Amino acid sequence: MTLWLEWFRCVAHLRSACSRQTTFLWMCTALAGFCVRSDLAGVTSFVRGLWLTPTTYRRLLHLFHTPALDLTRLTTLWIRLALKLFRPVTLDGRIVFLADGLKVPKEGRKMPAVKKLHQESDNNTKPTFIFGHSFQAVALLAKGLLGQPFAVPLSSRIHEGLVFSNRDKRTLLDKLVALFLEIAAVSKVNAILVADAYYASRKVILPLLAEGHHLITRARINTTAWRPAPQPKKRRRGRPRIYGDKLHLRDLFRKRSSFVSAPSPVYGEEGVEINYRCVDLLWRPVGQLVRFVLVDHPKRGRIILLCSDLSVEPLQVIELYGYRFKIEVGFKQALRTLGAYAYHFWMSDMSPISRWRSGNQHLHMKSEQYRKLLKRKINAYHRYVQLACIAQGLQQHLAVNFRVSVWNYFKSWMRTMKPSLPPSEAVVAQALRANLSDFLVHAPDDNELAIFVLEHLDLDRCPAMLLAG
Repeated sequence: MTLWLEWFRCVAHLRSACSRQTTFLWMCTALAGFCVRSDLAGVTSFVRGLWLTPTTYRRLLHLFHTPALDLTRLTTLWIRLALKLFRPVTLDGRIVFLADGLKVPKEGRKMPAVKKLHQESDNNTKPTFIFGHSFQAVALLAKGLLGQPFAVPLSSRIHEGLVFSNRDKRTLLDKLVALFLEIAAVSKVNAILVADAYYASRKVILPLLAEGHHLITRARINTTAWRPAPQPKKRRRGRPRIYGDKLHLRDLFRKRSSFVSAPSPVYGEEGVEINYRCVDLLWRPVGQLVRFVLVDHPKRGRIILLCSDLSVEPLQVIELYGYRFKIEVGFKQALRTLGAYAYHFWMSDMSPISRWRSGNQHLHMKSEQYRKLLKRKINAYHRYVQLACIAQGLQQHLAVNFRVSVWNYFKSWMRTMKPSLPPSEAVVAQALRANLSDFLVHAPDDNELAIFVLEHLDLDRCPAMLLAG
């Protein structure tokens, strides 16, 4: 019962995101459903996982569509709570965040924002083109008590597929930056964003620098940069030169004498020695000096990293970029354990999507009422995904800070069980499922969640409750 009491104590911090107490209790029910369900078949799995009556299905659907659950307020409260629950990775007082994109297959022809997407992957089981939703997500990089890094999901939004105004020229990069700056503003600290090569762009770096933040990313192998122009001894007429000699960064790997050897700072690597070289050069897209770190790894090959902060040491750049994959690990858990993107909401009044016109859905010629209906459905998707992010974060909190209790309540078997390490989200979900009936029966009399679930419980589908009661 310890796990559920701590779980509800954390969720209580999100109360002000709901305009009514009933909405808050239904939100708690949905969060509990994310944490305990054993299948990922949409909202119906919440009903099965919590042994609820069939009448609760419509109420749960209504929760994701109602404005009584303020999405912006909910996201803000979760960011503040995450900063309290976890120990963020910092560099010189700046919190490190991770960003990446995710493409989720969706076949519904009456689902807003579904479009044909191209995905690049080394996995040959994934098709080159899919129909689905394009998300961009930001996560907090944190460390457990034993130093294991992990990514805490903060927010994930659909940034592609709908164009409400033909004057809207924002790109995916612009929307990701806007999402990150909102999160950084809530955090009230300067931050470092770690992302992959897609985000190595002036559209990302310049807005971050304007707000006092920095970017660490991977540069393309064909990147070119310039040395600063030498200053003449005597000032001449006209604007002074800024750019000096042009350099192809890949050519710098040829001069081996300029490289330094050091033990690899990448997480999980022991006994590996890398060669690296650090150069500060002018990068024309941003028009100022940036730090390039050229890395020659004995097993992974060559890579060029870019950092907008010239004060960060090269090995720190390599170490932080080595944590970037943690957000992809978080995506895997969100998809396979929580079903964070397994929604099936469709819109009966929507014009069916044509398979021949597979791009964005342009709505500036549609009626205002039609656009409002589409925005309502998009907000329902965002509420569903945001609650899933919160549920995953709560599971991570229990795994890291209540590790012993989770393993005690696990009551199952794993071939690779390691009680000395924080468990995965799947282990936490199993522990919460095993402890659910005990929580409902023996919870304190003033526990609102236990009272609310018991009022909507279907005892015919809950033999454990009959035995416990």
